[in-house]
Amino acid sequence: MDHLTILKLANAAAQGKRPHFFSQPDVDRLLSIVMAVTAELAVTRERLDTVERILEQHEVLRRQEIDSFRPAVDAARERGQWHLEYLARVLRSLQQEVEALQRQTSDSSVEDMSLELANK
Repeated sequence: MDHLTILKLANAAAQGKRPHFFSQPDVDRLLSIVMAVTAELAVTRERLDTVERILEQHEVLRRQEIDSFRPAVDAARERGQWHLEYLARVLRSLQQEVEALQRQTSDSSVEDMSLELANK
């Protein structure tokens, strides 16, 4: 099966109603996202394992070299930056909710103070 066919199948709309496992639809959506990411990670790990085994078979490197590898300072810094950006993207929807709540709270505080001052 070629990549285009796989992509079409992956993006195809499901037939019928989506099953609900939890009382809140948001929890079901989150579970769906987590399961999709979990599946992607499993495929990535499998492919990485394949690459490591092939490299070892061809005596390009030993798996022990991968396990004991320590990146240079610049590479470690780049990895750290990538991790921060990645987590920010993954958690962005939660961050947006926190920001909305903070705006709502500070807007309410201003309104409450205005009403309080108006009543004095």
